[in-house]
Amino acid sequence: MRILTINPGGTSTKVAIYDNEREVFKKSIDHTQAELQGFKTLFDQYDYRKSLILKILAEQNEPLEGLSAVAGRGGLMKAIEGGVYTVNEAMISDLKNAIQGEHASNLGAVLARQIADEAGVEAYVVDPVSVDEFMPISRLTGLSDIEKASWLHALNHKAVCRKTAAKLGGRYEAFNFIVAHLGSGISIAPHAHGRMIDGSGGRSDGPFSPERSGGIITYPLVKLCYSGKYTYGEMVDKISNTGGMYDYLGTKDMRDIESRCLSGDEKAQLVMDAFIYQVSKEIAMYGASLHGKVDRIILTGGIAYSAYVCQEIEKRVGYLAEVEIVPGEMEMEALALGALRVLSGEEAPKVYR
Repeated sequence: MRILTINPGGTSTKVAIYDNEREVFKKSIDHTQAELQGFKTLFDQYDYRKSLILKILAEQNEPLEGLSAVAGRGGLMKAIEGGVYTVNEAMISDLKNAIQGEHASNLGAVLARQIADEAGVEAYVVDPVSVDEFMPISRLTGLSDIEKASWLHALNHKAVCRKTAAKLGGRYEAFNFIVAHLGSGISIAPHAHGRMIDGSGGRSDGPFSPERSGGIITYPLVKLCYSGKYTYGEMVDKISNTGGMYDYLGTKDMRDIESRCLSGDEKAQLVMDAFIYQVSKEIAMYGASLHGKVDRIILTGGIAYSAYVCQEIEKRVGYLAEVEIVPGEMEMEALALGALRVLSGEEAPKVYR
Protein backbone atom coordinates (compact mmCIF):
# COMPACT_ATOMS: atom_id res chain seq x y z
CA MET A 1 0.00 0.00 0.00
CA ARG A 2 1.34 3.39 -1.04
CA ILE A 3 0.70 6.30 1.31
CA LEU A 4 1.39 10.00 0.71
CA THR A 5 2.16 12.04 3.84
CA ILE A 6 1.98 15.85 4.01
CA ASN A 7 3.29 18.03 6.84
CA PRO A 8 2.94 21.82 6.31
CA GLY A 9 5.09 24.04 8.50
CA GLY A 10 5.60 27.77 8.82
CA THR A 11 8.46 27.89 6.29
CA SER A 12 8.31 24.44 4.68
CA THR A 13 6.06 21.69 3.40
CA LYS A 14 7.34 18.16 3.97
CA VAL A 15 6.18 15.43 1.60
CA ALA A 16 6.91 11.70 1.67
CA ILE A 17 5.76 8.47 0.06
CA TYR A 18 5.71 5.20 2.00
CA ASP A 19 5.28 1.73 0.59
CA ASN A 20 3.71 0.08 3.63
CA GLU A 21 6.33 0.82 6.34
CA ARG A 22 9.19 1.56 3.91
CA GLU A 23 10.03 5.17 3.10
CA VAL A 24 10.26 5.55 -0.69
CA PHE A 25 11.28 9.21 -0.65
CA LYS A 26 11.01 12.29 1.57
CA LYS A 27 11.31 15.89 0.48
CA SER A 28 11.16 19.18 2.36
CA ILE A 29 10.03 22.11 0.21
CA ASP A 30 11.32 25.38 1.69
CA HIS A 31 9.25 28.56 1.44
CA THR A 32 10.97 31.94 1.67
CA GLN A 33 9.39 34.87 3.47
CA ALA A 34 9.22 36.66 0.12
CA GLU A 35 7.18 33.79 -1.34
CA LEU A 36 4.72 33.71 1.55
CA GLN A 37 4.27 37.42 2.23
CA GLY A 38 2.05 37.83 -0.84
CA PHE A 39 -0.68 35.71 0.77
CA LYS A 40 -3.09 37.61 3.01
CA THR A 41 -4.29 34.55 4.94
CA LEU A 42 -2.94 31.11 5.69
CA PHE A 43 -5.51 29.41 3.48
CA ASP A 44 -4.56 31.67 0.58
CA GLN A 45 -1.40 29.51 0.48
CA TYR A 46 -3.42 26.38 -0.32
CA ASP A 47 -3.12 26.38 -4.15
CA TYR A 48 0.54 27.40 -3.95
CA ARG A 49 1.47 24.54 -1.61
CA LYS A 50 -0.69 22.00 -3.42
CA SER A 51 0.94 22.77 -6.78
CA LEU A 52 4.39 22.23 -5.27
CA ILE A 53 3.33 18.86 -3.80
CA LEU A 54 1.94 17.70 -7.14
CA LYS A 55 5.12 18.87 -8.87
CA ILE A 56 7.26 16.80 -6.48
CA LEU A 57 5.09 13.74 -7.06
CA ALA A 58 5.42 14.16 -10.82
CA GLU A 59 9.22 14.51 -10.54
CA GLN A 60 9.30 11.30 -8.48
CA ASN A 61 7.06 9.47 -10.99
CA GLU A 62 4.41 8.92 -8.32
CA PRO A 63 0.98 9.02 -10.03
CA LEU A 64 -2.01 9.83 -7.85
CA GLU A 65 -3.80 6.69 -9.03
CA GLY A 66 -1.07 4.63 -7.36
CA LEU A 67 -1.93 5.93 -3.88
CA SER A 68 -3.84 3.93 -1.26
CA ALA A 69 -4.35 6.86 1.15
CA VAL A 70 -3.15 10.36 2.02
CA ALA A 71 -2.26 11.39 5.59
CA GLY A 72 -1.89 15.05 6.54
CA ARG A 73 -0.58 16.69 9.68
CA GLY A 74 -3.51 17.55 11.93
CA GLY A 75 -3.84 21.21 12.88
CA LEU A 76 -5.44 23.24 15.66
CA MET A 77 -8.94 21.80 15.98
CA LYS A 78 -11.27 20.82 18.82
CA ALA A 79 -9.83 18.80 21.69
CA ILE A 80 -10.00 15.13 20.72
CA GLU A 81 -8.59 11.83 21.90
CA GLY A 82 -5.63 10.31 20.10
CA GLY A 83 -6.04 8.16 17.01
CA VAL A 84 -6.52 8.26 13.25
CA TYR A 85 -9.34 10.49 11.99
CA THR A 86 -10.96 10.57 8.58
CA VAL A 87 -10.83 14.11 7.21
CA ASN A 88 -14.42 15.35 6.95
CA GLU A 89 -16.21 18.65 6.33
CA ALA A 90 -16.57 19.42 10.04
CA MET A 91 -12.78 19.18 10.49
CA ILE A 92 -12.06 21.28 7.40
CA SER A 93 -14.56 23.93 8.53
CA ASP A 94 -12.99 24.21 12.00
CA LEU A 95 -9.49 24.46 10.54
CA LYS A 96 -10.48 27.10 7.98
CA ASN A 97 -12.20 29.11 10.70
CA ALA A 98 -9.13 28.73 12.95
CA ILE A 99 -11.24 27.89 16.01
CA GLN A 100 -8.06 27.28 18.03
CA GLY A 101 -5.82 29.72 16.14
CA GLU A 102 -3.86 29.99 12.90
CA HIS A 103 -1.03 27.56 12.22
CA ALA A 104 0.45 26.17 9.01
CA SER A 105 -0.48 22.65 10.14
CA ASN A 106 -4.14 23.67 9.66
CA LEU A 107 -3.50 23.18 5.93
CA GLY A 108 -2.49 19.54 6.37
CA ALA A 109 -5.98 18.04 6.49
CA VAL A 110 -7.25 20.20 3.62
CA LEU A 111 -4.33 19.39 1.33
CA ALA A 112 -4.67 15.71 2.18
CA ARG A 113 -8.43 15.74 1.48
CA GLN A 114 -8.16 17.49 -1.90
CA ILE A 115 -5.32 15.33 -3.20
CA ALA A 116 -7.00 12.17 -1.85
CA ASP A 117 -10.22 13.11 -3.67
CA GLU A 118 -8.30 13.43 -6.93
CA ALA A 119 -6.67 10.05 -6.27
CA GLY A 120 -9.99 8.42 -5.34
CA VAL A 121 -8.78 7.38 -1.87
CA GLU A 122 -9.38 8.36 1.76
CA ALA A 123 -7.60 11.15 3.67
CA TYR A 124 -6.61 10.98 7.34
CA VAL A 125 -4.97 12.94 10.12
CA VAL A 126 -3.09 11.15 12.89
CA ASP A 127 -2.71 12.26 16.54
CA PRO A 128 -3.00 16.02 15.88
CA VAL A 129 -1.61 18.63 18.25
CA SER A 130 -5.12 19.11 19.68
CA VAL A 131 -5.13 15.62 21.22
CA ASP A 132 -6.30 16.09 24.81
CA GLU A 133 -6.53 13.04 27.06
CA PHE A 134 -5.81 14.77 30.37
CA MET A 135 -7.35 13.52 33.60
CA PRO A 136 -9.80 15.97 35.23
CA ILE A 137 -7.35 16.50 38.11
CA SER A 138 -4.64 17.45 35.59
CA ARG A 139 -6.64 20.47 34.46
CA LEU A 140 -6.94 22.41 37.71
CA THR A 141 -4.33 25.17 38.02
CA GLY A 142 -5.19 26.89 41.29
CA LEU A 143 -7.19 29.65 39.56
CA SER A 144 -10.72 28.90 38.38
CA ASP A 145 -10.24 31.40 35.52
CA ILE A 146 -7.43 29.29 34.04
CA GLU A 147 -7.71 25.65 33.04
CA LYS A 148 -4.76 23.59 31.85
CA ALA A 149 -5.15 22.19 28.34
CA SER A 150 -3.10 19.71 26.35
CA TRP A 151 -0.92 21.28 23.64
CA LEU A 152 1.87 18.75 23.19
CA HIS A 153 3.85 17.06 20.40
CA ALA A 154 1.21 14.32 20.33
CA LEU A 155 2.17 12.85 16.93
CA ASN A 156 5.80 12.22 17.86
CA HIS A 157 4.98 11.34 21.49
CA LYS A 158 2.65 8.54 20.49
CA ALA A 159 4.90 7.38 17.63
CA VAL A 160 7.92 6.83 19.90
CA CYS A 161 5.66 5.12 22.45
CA ARG A 162 4.43 2.67 19.81
CA LYS A 163 8.00 2.07 18.65
CA THR A 164 9.23 1.43 22.20
CA ALA A 165 6.24 -0.80 22.99
CA ALA A 166 6.97 -2.92 19.90
CA LYS A 167 10.59 -3.21 21.03
CA LEU A 168 9.30 -4.46 24.40
CA GLY A 169 7.11 -7.00 22.63
CA GLY A 170 3.70 -5.45 23.19
CA ARG A 171 1.26 -2.70 22.24
CA TYR A 172 1.35 0.93 23.31
CA GLU A 173 -1.79 0.39 25.40
CA ALA A 174 -0.02 -2.23 27.55
CA PHE A 175 2.64 0.08 29.03
CA ASN A 176 3.28 3.19 31.09
CA PHE A 177 5.79 5.63 29.59
CA ILE A 178 7.11 9.11 30.35
CA VAL A 179 8.08 10.88 27.13
CA ALA A 180 10.27 13.98 26.94
CA HIS A 181 10.22 15.61 23.50
CA LEU A 182 13.25 17.90 23.53
CA GLY A 183 13.53 20.42 20.71
CA SER A 184 13.04 24.14 20.10
CA GLY A 185 9.80 23.45 21.92
CA ILE A 186 9.62 20.95 24.75
CA SER A 187 6.77 18.76 25.94
CA ILE A 188 6.90 16.11 28.64
CA ALA A 189 3.99 13.79 29.34
CA PRO A 190 3.09 10.60 31.20
CA HIS A 191 1.39 8.00 29.00
CA ALA A 192 -0.83 5.57 30.91
CA HIS A 193 -1.89 2.59 28.82
CA GLY A 194 -2.19 4.55 25.59
CA ARG A 195 -3.37 7.92 26.92
CA MET A 196 -1.48 11.14 27.68
CA ILE A 197 -3.01 11.82 31.08
CA ASP A 198 -1.04 14.99 31.88
CA GLY A 199 1.78 17.02 30.39
CA SER A 200 3.85 20.17 30.19
CA GLY A 201 4.58 22.46 27.26
CA GLY A 202 7.34 25.07 27.07
CA ARG A 203 5.08 28.05 26.31
CA SER A 204 3.16 27.73 29.56
CA ASP A 205 4.85 25.34 31.97
CA GLY A 206 7.63 22.82 32.24
CA PRO A 207 11.35 23.35 31.52
CA PHE A 208 12.72 26.23 29.47
CA SER A 209 13.86 25.32 25.95
CA PRO A 210 16.24 26.85 23.41
CA GLU A 211 13.66 29.58 22.68
CA ARG A 212 10.79 29.26 25.17
CA SER A 213 10.59 30.33 28.78
CA GLY A 214 8.76 27.33 30.22
CA GLY A 215 7.06 27.80 33.59
CA ILE A 216 7.95 31.06 35.32
CA ILE A 217 7.45 31.96 38.99
CA THR A 218 4.17 33.84 39.16
CA TYR A 219 4.66 37.03 41.18
CA PRO A 220 7.77 38.29 39.34
CA LEU A 221 6.07 37.49 36.00
CA VAL A 222 2.97 39.50 36.92
CA LYS A 223 5.18 42.38 38.07
CA LEU A 224 7.15 42.29 34.80
CA CYS A 225 3.96 42.25 32.72
CA TYR A 226 2.71 45.41 34.46
CA SER A 227 6.07 47.16 34.67
CA GLY A 228 5.61 49.08 31.44
CA LYS A 229 8.94 47.70 30.22
CA TYR A 230 7.32 45.43 27.61
CA THR A 231 4.12 45.48 25.57
CA TYR A 232 1.73 42.52 25.52
CA GLY A 233 3.16 41.39 22.19
CA GLU A 234 6.73 41.68 23.41
CA MET A 235 5.95 39.58 26.48
CA VAL A 236 4.30 36.89 24.35
CA ASP A 237 7.40 36.90 22.14
CA LYS A 238 9.72 36.60 25.13
CA ILE A 239 7.81 33.58 26.39
CA SER A 240 7.36 31.89 23.00
CA ASN A 241 10.32 32.80 20.77
CA THR A 242 13.09 34.70 22.53
CA GLY A 243 13.06 33.18 26.01
CA GLY A 244 14.91 30.19 27.41
CA MET A 245 18.48 29.62 26.31
CA TYR A 246 18.27 32.41 23.74
CA ASP A 247 17.49 34.96 26.46
CA TYR A 248 20.50 33.83 28.49
CA LEU A 249 23.03 33.10 25.74
CA GLY A 250 21.88 34.79 22.55
CA THR A 251 21.61 31.54 20.58
CA LYS A 252 19.01 28.82 20.04
CA ASP A 253 21.52 26.35 18.60
CA MET A 254 22.10 23.54 21.12
CA ARG A 255 25.20 22.42 19.22
CA ASP A 256 26.70 25.87 19.67
CA ILE A 257 25.80 25.88 23.37
CA GLU A 258 27.32 22.44 23.89
CA SER A 259 30.47 23.57 22.07
CA ARG A 260 30.69 26.61 24.35
CA CYS A 261 30.40 24.32 27.37
CA LEU A 262 33.26 22.16 26.09
CA SER A 263 35.40 25.26 25.59
CA GLY A 264 34.97 26.27 29.24
CA ASP A 265 32.21 28.89 28.96
CA GLU A 266 30.91 28.92 32.56
CA LYS A 267 27.67 30.75 31.80
CA ALA A 268 26.80 28.34 28.97
CA GLN A 269 27.56 25.42 31.31
CA LEU A 270 25.28 26.85 33.99
CA VAL A 271 22.40 27.29 31.54
CA MET A 272 22.93 23.80 30.11
CA ASP A 273 23.00 22.25 33.58
CA ALA A 274 19.86 24.17 34.59
CA PHE A 275 18.08 22.91 31.46
CA ILE A 276 19.02 19.30 32.22
CA TYR A 277 18.00 19.77 35.86
CA GLN A 278 14.58 21.17 34.93
CA VAL A 279 13.89 18.42 32.38
CA SER A 280 14.88 15.77 34.92
CA LYS A 281 12.65 17.27 37.64
CA GLU A 282 9.69 17.35 35.25
CA ILE A 283 10.20 13.71 34.26
CA ALA A 284 10.47 12.65 37.90
CA MET A 285 7.31 14.59 38.77
CA TYR A 286 5.29 12.54 36.30
CA GLY A 287 6.42 9.38 38.01
CA ALA A 288 3.78 10.32 40.59
CA SER A 289 1.14 10.53 37.84
CA LEU A 290 1.86 6.86 37.09
CA HIS A 291 2.09 5.81 40.77
CA GLY A 292 5.78 5.04 40.20
CA LYS A 293 4.95 2.27 37.71
CA VAL A 294 7.00 3.39 34.72
CA ASP A 295 8.07 0.91 32.04
CA ARG A 296 10.37 3.30 30.16
CA ILE A 297 11.42 6.94 30.07
CA ILE A 298 11.72 7.99 26.42
CA LEU A 299 13.90 10.90 25.29
CA THR A 300 13.13 12.15 21.78
CA GLY A 301 13.37 15.28 19.62
CA GLY A 302 16.43 16.96 18.13
CA ILE A 303 18.18 17.56 21.47
CA ALA A 304 18.10 13.80 22.12
CA TYR A 305 20.95 13.53 19.59
CA SER A 306 23.17 15.04 22.32
CA ALA A 307 24.85 12.19 24.18
CA TYR A 308 25.82 14.60 26.98
CA VAL A 309 22.25 15.79 27.59
CA CYS A 310 20.83 12.25 27.53
CA GLN A 311 23.52 10.88 29.83
CA GLU A 312 23.05 13.64 32.38
CA ILE A 313 19.26 13.25 32.39
CA GLU A 314 19.64 9.49 32.79
CA LYS A 315 21.89 10.00 35.81
CA ARG A 316 19.08 11.90 37.52
CA VAL A 317 16.01 9.84 36.50
CA GLY A 318 17.41 6.37 35.85
CA TYR A 319 16.24 5.25 39.30
CA LEU A 320 12.66 5.58 38.09
CA ALA A 321 12.88 3.47 34.92
CA GLU A 322 15.23 2.49 32.11
CA VAL A 323 15.81 5.32 29.63
CA GLU A 324 15.11 4.75 25.92
CA ILE A 325 16.57 7.28 23.45
CA VAL A 326 14.72 7.84 20.17
CA PRO A 327 16.38 10.97 18.73
CA GLY A 328 14.81 13.25 16.14
CA GLU A 329 11.15 13.15 15.21
CA MET A 330 9.06 10.44 13.57
CA GLU A 331 6.27 12.67 12.28
CA MET A 332 6.24 11.64 8.61
CA GLU A 333 6.64 7.97 9.49
CA ALA A 334 3.95 8.28 12.16
CA LEU A 335 1.47 9.71 9.64
CA ALA A 336 2.11 6.81 7.27
CA LEU A 337 1.93 4.17 10.00
CA GLY A 338 -1.36 5.61 11.27
CA ALA A 339 -2.93 5.40 7.83
CA LEU A 340 -1.48 1.90 7.40
CA ARG A 341 -3.08 0.73 10.67
CA VAL A 342 -6.46 1.77 9.28
CA LEU A 343 -5.89 0.31 5.81
CA SER A 344 -4.80 -3.02 7.30
CA GLY A 345 -7.79 -3.19 9.63
CA GLU A 346 -5.66 -2.97 12.78
CA GLU A 347 -7.37 0.26 13.86
CA ALA A 348 -10.76 1.76 13.04
CA PRO A 349 -10.74 5.39 11.90
CA LYS A 350 -12.44 7.87 14.21
CA VAL A 351 -14.99 10.49 13.24
CA TYR A 352 -14.35 14.16 14.01
CA ARG A 353 -17.48 15.90 15.26
